[in-house]
Amino acid sequence: MSEPLLIPCPSCNALNRIPSQRMADKPSCGRCKQAVLRHTPIELTQANFASQTKGDLPLLVDVWASWCGPCQAFAPTFNQAAAQLQGQYRLGKLDSEAHQQLAGQLGIRSIPSLILFRQGKEVARQAGAMALPQLMAWLQSH
Repeated sequence: MSEPLLIPCPSCNALNRIPSQRMADKPSCGRCKQAVLRHTPIELTQANFASQTKGDLPLLVDVWASWCGPCQAFAPTFNQAAAQLQGQYRLGKLDSEAHQQLAGQLGIRSIPSLILFRQGKEVARQAGAMALPQLMAWLQSH
C-alpha cells in the first residue's frame, strides 16, 4: 500500500491526506467537503498562495494580467493543461495586477510567466506563452 498524498483544498486551504489509490475517486475536503482536485486552475491570491504551494502534488502557476494579449491567448492552453493533468499536477493562476505585492515577491519581470512549485519550493520558471505540447514537454523535463 502506498503512502497517502497531502493536498491542500483549493476552497478552504485545509491540508488533506488522500490515499493514492483514491486519487481517481474525486476526493473531497475533510473540512469544507469541496473537491480537492479540480479540472480548472485555482485562483491564487496573497491569502492562499503559501497554503496552495504546499502538498505532495506539484503546483504550476501561471502569472498573468488582464491587459496582456499573450496572457489572454495562453489562457485556453493553460485550462486544457489543467484538465489533462488533474491528479498529477495542480494548476493555479495569479493575477499580477490584483496581487502586485505577491508578484513582486516572486520576482516577476515578464508575463505570462510559469512557475513550478514542489512541496512549497520553486523548482522551475519559464517566461512566455507555450503551445500545449511544449508545456507538457517542459513539465516532464522538470
